Amino acid sequence: MFVRTLLTSQNSRIIFQSMPNPDLHSLPRLERCCYQAFAAVHWTMKVEPPAPGWLTDHFHQDFRTLLLHAGAREQLFCPAYCLMPDHLHLMWLGLSLESDQLNGVKFLRTQLNRLLAGKRIENRKSAVDSRPQPQVKWALQPQAHDHVLDEEERKQNAFAKVCFYILANPVRAELAKHETEWPFSGAIVPGYPDLYPFQEDFWELFWKIYYQHREPMPTEPPKPE
Repeated sequence: MFVRTLLTSQNSRIIFQSMPNPDLHSLPRLERCCYQAFAAVHWTMKVEPPAPGWLTDHFHQDFRTLLLHAGAREQLFCPAYCLMPDHLHLMWLGLSLESDQLNGVKFLRTQLNRLLAGKRIENRKSAVDSRPQPQVKWALQPQAHDHVLDEEERKQNAFAKVCFYILANPVRAELAKHETEWPFSGAIVPGYPDLYPFQEDFWELFWKIYYQHREPMPTEPPKPE
């Protein structure tokens, strides 16, 4: 299940509902179509219990691998993500009419819970894993919070500000003096492993790559066979 933003009845615009306490378990989500095709969604997932130990360089690398696979499966770009000591943020942007972020999140959460439980990404029984098993049983909170961006937030400058807000979490939490000092953030764009959200020309490159890979918008309904 997913915690979501609310759709106003007056103007049908999707607006962000501030949630100072993410421990909510019963809010409904938007219609599935809001998460499909070219949707832009900011996802937040809380890790429980809030005990240190799971956020390591090794976990970060595995997270990037899983984010890459989720993006390849559902044709999604992630221009910004940030792992925090008790939660994580990521922004997804769909590339195709077939893109489905609910499917992507379901896949990602299943795999992340395996990692948090101390399991390997590869499901190989014969593989030898020298990593110490976790002493704490971490898992993602049963619901993810999502914020579906509206048309104004999807404009390039506004979209970049939302992504920077995600990347600035460690500074606001006083875990780093500058966003670039935090080692657990970045971007995942399949096919472009060196794309880094703090590089000077990031957004120029990102939008160029995005429009190169995005499926064209249909101009008319399909003709009957």
